[in-house]
Amino acid sequence: MRCPFCAHEDSQVKDSRPTEDGAAIRRRRQCEGCAARFTTFERIQLRELTVLKSGGPGEGGRREPFERDKLLRSVSIAARKRPIDPVRLEKLVSSIQRRLETLGEGEVTSQRIGEMVMEGLKGLDSVAYIRFASVYRDFSEARDFEAFAGTVEEVGRG
Repeated sequence: MRCPFCAHEDSQVKDSRPTEDGAAIRRRRQCEGCAARFTTFERIQLRELTVLKSGGPGEGGRREPFERDKLLRSVSIAARKRPIDPVRLEKLVSSIQRRLETLGEGEVTSQRIGEMVMEGLKGLDSVAYIRFASVYRDFSEARDFEAFAGTVEEVGRG
């Protein structure tokens, strides 16, 4: 593992343990060049996933590799300043990734991922759910928020 501080090629693992959600292994490493310490995460990947992005009118969609961190960022932005334990967000993203990997398909649409996120956030926090929906469904006016929010039931807090 290359050191992020000095780019030395070798590091020594000082400690390994599972993450709180049990979906990864957290490793503390020490660089053999500069002695700096850093953390890496190791996750299981069942298959390579490609996301088929929706194109504009008359355009074909583009393809890009699935990025778990990008999904976690999107969910975290929707949940910002909400009383949701970050471990629950990690579990949600891990659950979505696992479901996608077990579908048996190498390609998945961004729409399918968005629907899975909406389903997961709906059970966690109604405000995060509405925030995510506002971007995912491209709300353009205040009445879009009002109409959608009227369909949302309050959920228990995480």
